Amino acid sequence: MDQGNTAFILICAALVLLMTPGLAFFYGGLVKAKSVISMMMMSFGALGLIGVLWVLYGYAIAFPAAEGLVAPWAINFDDLGLMTSMVTPEDAAYPPLAFVAFQATFAIITVALVSGAIADRAKFGSWMIFAGIWATVVYFPVASWVFNFGLAEEGGFAYGGWVTYGLQEWLGVGAIDFAGGTAVHINAGAAALALALVLGKRVGFQKGVHVPHNPPFVLLGAGLLWFGWFGFNAGSELAADGTAALAFVNTIAAPAAALLAWLIVEKIKDGKPTSVGAASGAVAGLVAITPACGSLDPIWAVVLGLVAGAVCALAIELKFKLGFDDSLDVVGIHLVGGLIGTLYLGFFARDTGLFMGGDGTQLLAQAIAAFAVLIYSFTIAYLIGLAIEKTIGFRVKNEDEIAGIDTIVHGEEGYVLADGKA
Repeated sequence: MDQGNTAFILICAALVLLMTPGLAFFYGGLVKAKSVISMMMMSFGALGLIGVLWVLYGYAIAFPAAEGLVAPWAINFDDLGLMTSMVTPEDAAYPPLAFVAFQATFAIITVALVSGAIADRAKFGSWMIFAGIWATVVYFPVASWVFNFGLAEEGGFAYGGWVTYGLQEWLGVGAIDFAGGTAVHINAGAAALALALVLGKRVGFQKGVHVPHNPPFVLLGAGLLWFGWFGFNAGSELAADGTAALAFVNTIAAPAAALLAWLIVEKIKDGKPTSVGAASGAVAGLVAITPACGSLDPIWAVVLGLVAGAVCALAIELKFKLGFDDSLDVVGIHLVGGLIGTLYLGFFARDTGLFMGGDGTQLLAQAIAAFAVLIYSFTIAYLIGLAIEKTIGFRVKNEDEIAGIDTIVHGEEGYVLADGKA
């Protein structure tokens, strides 16, 4: 067993876990002051719930073993409660539980990302029900499609999900998703769009009305996310080697370029570059480089960052033109950024991209994977959200939304002065 790689995976898992509290700060700073507790609690609620579900059955759904192509919806009943993962084979490069821990953090952050679309107006209990059901029927199976890459052999894989192994068998190349452009960002972004449509617009929704109450929180959250993202991307190599180093460098280059591009667009469009724009640009670049970090030369990572930062800065305006209230721009950053990064590989992936010696097949594989996940996640999320809204209700009362839902839902206030007044 390689103790160095084992330590690397465990450290990366800890980094990715930190991303969820980082997301809580990022999202918490973007909402109004009287909703900050509610917003941050949705991230922490996902951390608790999905962490438990992953141990009980999530891993067994996401990583079932099979001969050849793993069925799109499969489960390893022998690994419920991680029973078989407790055993470390003699020839293993690292303990199976190290990989279990690493992938658990991906499941947690993906579910938490969705919550940004329903800020200021969602019931916590309804959110937790949605999170558990969506993780079970969407995230866990989609993780199997993308991340269940099987055992490496000469000429291919012994088994795997259809996004990797299946498309490789059918097209000659599998879709590339190094760290979760489809399984994490497109998946979460599509679900966020569905929930935004189900819950409807916030009271008084229009451009300029809902402004971030705490930009320093947003910057702190973005910094924690960027820090944790090195574990997210480099750790997906599952070894401390040259590919991990490439992913690490690209995780510096792309978000740095995206940050600059976002600020330039802001300056041209609105006259002033903002701190929230800088944070959002960095996150957009991180989203875009996630699927591509192990397959791009650094110069092409910079180009990707510039494209993602500029396009996402414009894409967040779509909610005002199309009339859906994606509160914290999960669609504009994660769905759009994930699509950009995933499809970009079809053009610039080493050896297989259209402009890098390929023939267009890689682009086809990327498009199939991206839009299949998008359609599946959106459809199921919409149905789950609608069922919750029509039964126990998903949205708080308008008067509670106007007053601020922290005290109504959690009995707490985000900011209390020494004399006890908020």
